[in-house]
Amino acid sequence: MKKLMTLTALGAIIAATNANAAGFHLREQSAAALGNAFAGATAGAENNSYAYFNVAGLTKQKGTQVNVGGTYIIPRAEAHDIYAVDPLGNKGERNQDVNNIVHAAIAPSATISHQLNDDVYLGLSMNVPFGMITKYDGAWVGSDHGVTSKVISVTTTPMVAYKATDKLSIGAGLPIQYIKARLSNTVATMDGSATMEGDTVDVGYQLGAIYEFNENTRIGVGYRSEINHKLKGDISSDIPLPGYSSMLNQDISARLDTPAMFSVGAYHRLNDKWEVMAEYQRVYWNSFDSLDIYGRDVPFVSSTPENWRDTNFYAIGASYQMDNQWKLRLGFAYDESAVKAADRTPRIPDSDRYWYSIGLSYAYSEKLTFDAAFTYIKAKDAVVNIPTSLTNGAGGVYAEYDNSVKLVGLSLNYKF
Repeated sequence: MKKLMTLTALGAIIAATNANAAGFHLREQSAAALGNAFAGATAGAENNSYAYFNVAGLTKQKGTQVNVGGTYIIPRAEAHDIYAVDPLGNKGERNQDVNNIVHAAIAPSATISHQLNDDVYLGLSMNVPFGMITKYDGAWVGSDHGVTSKVISVTTTPMVAYKATDKLSIGAGLPIQYIKARLSNTVATMDGSATMEGDTVDVGYQLGAIYEFNENTRIGVGYRSEINHKLKGDISSDIPLPGYSSMLNQDISARLDTPAMFSVGAYHRLNDKWEVMAEYQRVYWNSFDSLDIYGRDVPFVSSTPENWRDTNFYAIGASYQMDNQWKLRLGFAYDESAVKAADRTPRIPDSDRYWYSIGLSYAYSEKLTFDAAFTYIKAKDAVVNIPTSLTNGAGGVYAEYDNSVKLVGLSLNYKF
């Protein structure tokens, strides 16, 4: 019985280190596309940074080109009206508000492409497609459900594109993805805390096609596969549980699948000045159905069900060629949250979002172009309401969240 209670407690520790944070998608892989809120990104192919969305677009990048850039992500997440919640859902005394939950970060990107001949184009990119940092004070009332959540990913993708006909281009890539996660929380019933950390490298695939009806109109289709990750690392704890320290401090592995993505984009040049574009993307978060933890000393530690849902992203945009050097970009997007209201946790207090984007491109010369973009993302109000658990004793919490994000993207593109 004592061992069973210990395993149950350990399962509660791991369950509380909810890995929802590991599924946070970062679209910010192109400063030029950001200026249009990624509208038409799958069909745009204006420079080789668009290959993240559709590798077939490399066939529009003549010669050898290098694109280097990054996006500074400035989030604002504040929790207010915070209360402890008992097993019946009753609120206790109001607690102090929590500010600056999500920390700022930079998402770098780089792509090099080379035209091998009239039909074959090669490329190599580096992107950061998943990542986030959330951090609360360890003393806040919801600490059983999350204190620190940090996820870092880096993906390197060798690519090839082929111009099958004058109108049709196809391409494929091999994303090689490194991901590292660190999650921590307190465990109120044991007067301590636990931290889980692990990393891994795994491989997926990317496919794309672009069809050009004429020189002014084209559509693109892109697909990125899910990547099945098996993180390896350890769990460490300061929880005083005599005789069972090996269970609370041991090597572990965790299965985590990043989602597949399917996107369709359209681009049309109205005249010498105006271009319009649109984008739809489906992100298949349902592949993230559970977080399973396995230990070296305890073969099966825990399985935490997740209730993430597939999401849709819609964007429209326009660009205006002001003169031979300057182009103005505008865009608007609606981005659905993968987290249902009933399953929202303090680690990702996420909700549906609206994107408002503006950008500028400056052609310094025929070889060198600069892109800059600014986006403001406003999220709908979010509520976390988790009663005290009767099974593992994790403290309940109620909190209302006000979330927004500012994005500043910069890049340069050089043609050799």
